Amino acid sequence: MKLLAAAVIVVASLTATAHGQDATAGAAVFKKCMSCHAVGEGAKTKVGPELNGLVGRPAGSMEGYNYSAAMKGSGLTWDEATLTQFLKGPKALVPGTKMTFAGLKADADIANVVAYLKQFAADGTGAPAP
Repeated sequence: MKLLAAAVIVVASLTATAHGQDATAGAAVFKKCMSCHAVGEGAKTKVGPELNGLVGRPAGSMEGYNYSAAMKGSGLTWDEATLTQFLKGPKALVPGTKMTFAGLKADADIANVVAYLKQFAADGTGAPAP
């Protein structure tokens, strides 16, 4: 029984890695986002809003950022599936968004960035910013 449990744990960890759920790798990919976005304690709004506490938050709701009408009216909530779609093609998911980034091409990069962002609470506590 112990051997079976150990095998399940190993397979689960390999599956997570195979699907790109690596927050450390996500921190490296997030460097592409840092000219416009910040995370972590003391993060401030830049060209784009700071992203602390993003997962679970309604789109267009960060205080102090002037969102496009398209983002405010999108009705989206940032969960893993929505973030994945958005990071693949922001303008495809939210036509009229102010975000000029074309998107990430690699599914693993997207999954890793989502895993990275999920670590940050609204107050910025969580993983250290890259």
